[in-house]
Amino acid sequence: MRRYIRALILCMVFAVFSALYVYSKLFYADLSVGGGGGRNVLQRAAAAPNPRDSGHGSRRGPDKKGPADQHWYNRYIMRKAEGHAGVVGGAVPEQMHLAVVTCGQRLEETLTMLKSAVMFSIKPLRLHIFADDQLHASFIRVLESWPGSLRPRFSYSVYPITFPRRNAGEWKKLFKLCASQRLFLPLILKELDSLVYVDSDILFLQPVDALWSLLAHFNDTQLAAMAPEHEEPRIAWYNRFARHPYYGRTGVNSGVMLMNVTRIRATYFRNDMTSVGLRWEELLMPLLQKYKLNITWGDQDLLNIIFHHNPECLLEIPCHWNYRPDHCIYGSNCVSAEEEGVFVLHGNRGVYHDLKQPAFRAVYDAIRQYSFGEDPVGSLLMPLEEELLKTTSTYCSKSHVLFTKRLSHSLANVNRDPNKGPPHGG
Repeated sequence: MRRYIRALILCMVFAVFSALYVYSKLFYADLSVGGGGGRNVLQRAAAAPNPRDSGHGSRRGPDKKGPADQHWYNRYIMRKAEGHAGVVGGAVPEQMHLAVVTCGQRLEETLTMLKSAVMFSIKPLRLHIFADDQLHASFIRVLESWPGSLRPRFSYSVYPITFPRRNAGEWKKLFKLCASQRLFLPLILKELDSLVYVDSDILFLQPVDALWSLLAHFNDTQLAAMAPEHEEPRIAWYNRFARHPYYGRTGVNSGVMLMNVTRIRATYFRNDMTSVGLRWEELLMPLLQKYKLNITWGDQDLLNIIFHHNPECLLEIPCHWNYRPDHCIYGSNCVSAEEEGVFVLHGNRGVYHDLKQPAFRAVYDAIRQYSFGEDPVGSLLMPLEEELLKTTSTYCSKSHVLFTKRLSHSLANVNRDPNKGPPHGG
């Protein structure tokens, strides 16, 4: 009898020490994911999934979070700029979150977008950069080379491109390389409440703060904001050619997307595949499987399908938040830009890199070539205005004053001391 008791005691002791060992491994794995580290420390999460985040199996009940392939979104690489952003009087000001996805030959384009975001922003920015592994070192080198005076304005994390293991190749190649990564940001950036997602070919001509402030305009059901794909139905694409449901009259463009990711993760979305609502992570793959032969614009089409069935979830914002060649190529058709100027310029169709729309390229080149610390009026605005006067061969060029209307006001933020608050009237 005593031998059985001793054996039982030994088993219990072994079980306790095993549990403590597993707990310590999970604890330090969590630290390696979330820790700040120094400027030159590369941090990777442990390969094992975190049970707090991913559940305990491939099948999930209605109250558990995470896709069937549970642990794919727990792996990421994080680098932080040294120091804390914008600490004034011992208090940490609100931080805005900006996410971008870039693959292939878009390094310079993405850095120019980030430059426009940082140089005009008022509140500190947290940059979330999802990129091919071979681009990570270049992003870090350039961002670390920016002047120390900019350091209070921004911090950053660089992440690998990651998709659910099942169908990862299909997701990565959907429409443009890696573009569909944006669909999974709510599942990857689980610590965030809200973020702004933009394509790499975006340029901010107005502080990101203005876009971020639209979160306060969300009602109780809205969880995202996007601008229409077109303003004029007669030249719109979705209402003429789409073979799938889409939002509103002309669909929405996903190049600029403001997201309350907390609400996205918590919502059960209506759909045309089942009579019950589905969580975001449950919805994406069935949608792709159902419509992949009928969609042209990849993940943007999937977003249009989702918000077609859940229109109350979307705040439709004016076209000056996502101004593209479509708004001027056949004549000006963005009324809000005519009234207030262009807030966010979207150089889709590759117009930053060819001569088809010289006005778009002129703005891109002006911001790309500007060096931090120089007089923004003399080194950016005035040369840009001179260049725009030469580009009168297209309808977009004839609307060039719309491109500088907001930019001329935003330049007051470029060399602002972040510790002194926003400029007067800013």
